[in-house]
Amino acid sequence: MRAENTPLIRFTSRSRLDKAINTLHGLIEGIAIDGMVSQSEFGFLQQWLDDCHEFGNRHPMNELMPVVRSWVDSGNIDAEQKADLLWLCNRLRSSEFYDKTTSDLQRLHALLGGIMADGVVTEEELRGLSDWLEEHDHLKSCWPYDEVGSLVTTVMADKKIDAQEQLLLRDFFTEFIAVLDDRTIVSPSVAEGGTLAGLCAVCPDIVFAGSRFCFTGASSRYGRKELAALVESRGGEVSSSVSAKVDYLVIGAEGNPCWAYACYGRKVERAVELRKSGVRLQIIHEHDFSDAVAF
Repeated sequence: MRAENTPLIRFTSRSRLDKAINTLHGLIEGIAIDGMVSQSEFGFLQQWLDDCHEFGNRHPMNELMPVVRSWVDSGNIDAEQKADLLWLCNRLRSSEFYDKTTSDLQRLHALLGGIMADGVVTEEELRGLSDWLEEHDHLKSCWPYDEVGSLVTTVMADKKIDAQEQLLLRDFFTEFIAVLDDRTIVSPSVAEGGTLAGLCAVCPDIVFAGSRFCFTGASSRYGRKELAALVESRGGEVSSSVSAKVDYLVIGAEGNPCWAYACYGRKVERAVELRKSGVRLQIIHEHDFSDAVAF
């Protein structure tokens, strides 16, 4: 974690605890959506336990974590116990920090990661995901609900997943296997014909002269002043906020653990809205920005 994010951690303890509960809810839904749980999926639950260790002595984690730990240790999830824990997660949801929409989107992110935990997406999992999306249609217009729905509908049109579709699903769902850490989107997925608009541009053509850049998240290589200097020395400008006048939004590789979502923050959400409205704003990853700087 970047040093500049450290002071924020102590102020976000309760919100991160709430996020952990929402994440557990979605994670359990995702890994058990096909009625089976593999060894690698139990490993995903262990990752959640590791990420939540700081909350181990706090209510309600002191009740939730022993149950999850018993599942991991035994390699078995009892159906009735699973239902009880999901019910408890739902009851423990707080609206103090996250509204229902944000909480459910955190669940969706974890659910997608849970589906991908064993490295394969099955037809049964997509049917379960489709049912979940239908039951949570209040998330329409929120990224990535619409994109996921479009992708599932396209893939399941012929009721089977071919090799190319499996690769596309894996590429997209893998972006959500960051459960509670601060990783950001690295490699985008783009469906042929524009079915799924990738979050980050693929091999973007970055022009500095006359362009306006905005940065979000923490860079793994540069400080903010260094980033601004790199842009300005090449004839570009830097904006502190996302607007229709911005040409490139650069996502830092380290992200921020205080974000509501592991893989994007407020500026990215705004950029996605602008792109949907027709604004020609490119969302690019820091790795591509660094490559452009090197040439």
